[in-house]
Amino acid sequence: MKKSIPQQVNAFSVDERDAVYRAIFERRDVRRDFLSKRIPQATLQRILKASHHAGSVGFMQPWDFLVIREKDTKQKVKQLFTLANDEASKRYRGAKGTLYRGLKLEGIEEAPINLCVTCTRQRGGPNVLGRSTIRETDLYSTCCAIQNLWLAARAEGIGIGWVSILDYDALKNLVGIPRPVKLVAYLCMGYVKEFSSNPDLEKAGWRKRLPLEQLVHYESWGRKNGNGTLKKVKNG
Repeated sequence: MKKSIPQQVNAFSVDERDAVYRAIFERRDVRRDFLSKRIPQATLQRILKASHHAGSVGFMQPWDFLVIREKDTKQKVKQLFTLANDEASKRYRGAKGTLYRGLKLEGIEEAPINLCVTCTRQRGGPNVLGRSTIRETDLYSTCCAIQNLWLAARAEGIGIGWVSILDYDALKNLVGIPRPVKLVAYLCMGYVKEFSSNPDLEKAGWRKRLPLEQLVHYESWGRKNGNGTLKKVKNG
């Protein structure tokens, strides 16, 4: 007698599974071609709810979301970006510097919504389950929430761009984030003209995607292909 194959619990259909992978592979860091189309409040709430359902160490849920729509605030944030970007551009010279200065690295004023995602590291009290040896797990949890937000936005046809070239202390003062709260991400958010087939930095020639097989190790560092073959990997 043939044994029956156990059914997966709460299994996704093939179409549902493929939709998840599509959102992952078509997620882009969007910095251009934002449309002026308003994001409905119900859509924004769905996206934020998806973000809020990320896993978190000790179920501490350390994130908060600060929604920014006002033109004046965006202009002030753009000024902070310009100062930081001018300084960052000095790090690159020659062809790399020329390429850097030609990159579009933010959509602060163009995007209908800007979003601050923060981490309140004191939430949950002094002893958070699972955080006793790795204090940064609250920050990692917040990054998981950001990825949830990014994927949910992509499923809604909304682009997200992470603006990392900012003085976060100045930004916190600008939008009134309390000193103990950690600002993790400043995001531009809106419907876009199109989603690029490849990441912008890859298309621009800044970097290429690394082959997955170079990044997977089995049982110990440098052991490749899962067949016991040991290949030396250079540090750094």
